[in-house]
Amino acid sequence: MGDPVRFDLRGPAAWVTIDREERRNALSAEVIDGLLEGLRRAAMEHDAAVVVLTGSGERAFCAGGDIAGFAADTAESAPALIGRLLDALWHHPKPTLARVNGRALGGGFGLMMACDLAVAADGVEVAMPEITLGLWPHLITAVVQRTVPRRLALELMYTGRRVAADEALRWGLVNRVVPRDELDGAVEELAGAIAGKSPAIVRHGKRSFTGAEELGFAAAIQHLKERLAENFEEEDLAEGVSAFLQKRPPEWKGR
Repeated sequence: MGDPVRFDLRGPAAWVTIDREERRNALSAEVIDGLLEGLRRAAMEHDAAVVVLTGSGERAFCAGGDIAGFAADTAESAPALIGRLLDALWHHPKPTLARVNGRALGGGFGLMMACDLAVAADGVEVAMPEITLGLWPHLITAVVQRTVPRRLALELMYTGRRVAADEALRWGLVNRVVPRDELDGAVEELAGAIAGKSPAIVRHGKRSFTGAEELGFAAAIQHLKERLAENFEEEDLAEGVSAFLQKRPPEWKGR
């Protein structure tokens, strides 16, 4: 049996793929370890400007936690493992993009929402169906509260109903919905658009944005002032201004 998570460099993006199509790309302890390693590796890859997270096949992006996939001696640590994974995605130093190739359910919905951006194939469904099992989606609440309108979040948690791709787009759960045969092209286009910007400023920007949303207003303003001061020190700011004034494409230094 091969590794349950694949890592590939495709142009400016590092692709991290859950490769358990037969289990609808469900999360086991081994899968989470593979995802964490893929995210660490993506952070270190100089040529990767964006991280793409996806699942294999067409049925599922990720069907959530695989209870049978957590051995008895690791079952107790399952919440800790999932928490580490959500944190690694949310605070990853590079932009993260969910390629939603199929259903994103439960923990899979959480992974999708923990990514910065999402592109979905038409026909997919997303949901938090835990309530139908007598469970509440406790851990993913941390990312859902920060990305989903409150009333929609509670409706989906209370009812477990599935949301079609077009509705997910209307609510801002995903950035784009495209025909399935155009999914990779749309993902690569968005990744390329980000990769064309200064990696240093993108890195500063994500740190600034993520840090501010975790603070109260006054503390957020102070945090943003500090990040702006750091931004002013970057060589790419001077290059961007010079390129604009000279009406030429910028030549980013990445610093």
